[in-house]
Amino acid sequence: MRRRVLELFGVAAAVAGVTVLLQLAPVPVVGQAQETPAGSDAAPAAPTPWGEPDLQGIWTTQYEIPLERPARFADQEFLTDEQRAELDQERARIIYEDTRYADRGSEQDVGGAYSAAIYLSHKYMGRRTSLIIDPPDGRIPPLTPEAQARRDAIREYQLALLQATAVCRDNLPSCAGGQYGPPSPRRNEPPPFYPATGAAAGGSFNRSDGPEDRGLGERCMSARLPDFGGAAGYFLQVVQSPQTVSIFYDTGQGQGWQRVIPVTDRPHLPPHVRQWWGDSRGRWEGDTLVVDVTNFSPKTDYQGSRENLHLVERWRRVDAETLEYVVTMNDPTTWTAPWTVALELSRQSDQLNRIYKEPRCHEGNYGMPALLRGSRAEEQAFADGTGPDPATLCSAGCGGFAAGFADSGDEVNPLRR
Repeated sequence: MRRRVLELFGVAAAVAGVTVLLQLAPVPVVGQAQETPAGSDAAPAAPTPWGEPDLQGIWTTQYEIPLERPARFADQEFLTDEQRAELDQERARIIYEDTRYADRGSEQDVGGAYSAAIYLSHKYMGRRTSLIIDPPDGRIPPLTPEAQARRDAIREYQLALLQATAVCRDNLPSCAGGQYGPPSPRRNEPPPFYPATGAAAGGSFNRSDGPEDRGLGERCMSARLPDFGGAAGYFLQVVQSPQTVSIFYDTGQGQGWQRVIPVTDRPHLPPHVRQWWGDSRGRWEGDTLVVDVTNFSPKTDYQGSRENLHLVERWRRVDAETLEYVVTMNDPTTWTAPWTVALELSRQSDQLNRIYKEPRCHEGNYGMPALLRGSRAEEQAFADGTGPDPATLCSAGCGGFAAGFADSGDEVNPLRR
C-alpha cells in the first residue's frame, strides 16, 4: 500500500529536527555527491585526548538503501547512476500522489491521512542495492522452522482479531490469508507471544484491553537494536569518555533513547538478566570499536529474533567526515545463518544541529490513556445498543499492508519489486 512506502525503504529521511533534509524531486543522480568510499583521501580524524580513536559527533545517513536487495537487482551489488536516477524519479512520482483513500472518513482514510502528513521526506538513492553485505545475495537468511512457526502463530492470531472488520470484508492486503466472518472468540485470549510486533501503530489491531495490546510502537517503546533507520528519522550522537562510549539514538517519532557502552573486559550480565536493548560490552581492536551485545529481552523483536539475538558491532571512523557501522546478527533459533549489514554515516555540524533531546512520542504519552478510554466508551456504547460491536472496528493497521511484516504488501514500492 502506498501510504507505507517509506517504511520499507531501508534508511529513510527524518523530520527529527536535527538537520534539513531533501524532499525528493525527480532530478538526475549524475552530479550529486557520491558516498565516501573507505580509504578515501579525506582527512583522518584526530584521536581523543586519552588516545582512543574518536567516534564522536552527530551522524546520519545521506542516502536511502533498502535493507534487503530487491529481486530486480538480484545479481547486482551496486546501482549505476542511470538506475539511481530512474529510481529517484519513480519514487518521487509515488510520493506526490494522493495516498488517501477515496472513501473519506473511513478507517483506511484516517490512517492514510496520517501517513500522508508524516512520511513524505526521502533521501536520494545510494549506490548499494542493499544494506546487507552478507550473504552475498543481499537477503536475510531463511527463518528456522521454530521462528516460522512463531511468526505463523502471531499472524493467525492477528487475522482472528481482524476477521470481523472492514479490512477482511473488503479483502484488503492486511487480511491476506484470513477471511471475513463473525467476531472471533480469540479476542478473549492473550496473544501467543508478547506483542512486540504488529501494525505500525498497534499490536492486535482492534483490541485495547490494556496498554500491551497496543504493541511497542504506540507505547513509545519502539527503540531497538540493531537500528538502521526508518521512515521517521535516524540520527546518532556519539560522546566518549575513557572506558565508555555513549550513543543517543534520535530515531522514530520522538522515540529517542540513550545507550551507554562500557569499554571493558568484564563479562556479560548473568543469563537470567534480560534488557530491552541487550547487554553491551565494548573493546578496541586497532581503530575499531567492537561491541558484543547479548541478553536481550523476550519482549523485544528484531526480524523475528527475540531473547537469543546476538550482535557483534564494529564502529570505525573512516575519516573526519565518515563513520562506518558494520553489524552481524546471529540467532540459530531464528535464522539458518548469520547475516551482516554495513551502514555509512556522515558527520553533521555540531553547531548547526544543537538540539534539545526529549521524549516527544505522544507528547508525554497522553495518547495511551485516551486510546484506552475511547475503547471503553465504544464497549459501553455497544452494550447500550447505541454503537457497533468493537470487534468490527479496526483501530490500527487498517490499510493495505500485511500485518506489519516488512516483507509483505506495498505493491507500488519500487524497491520491493
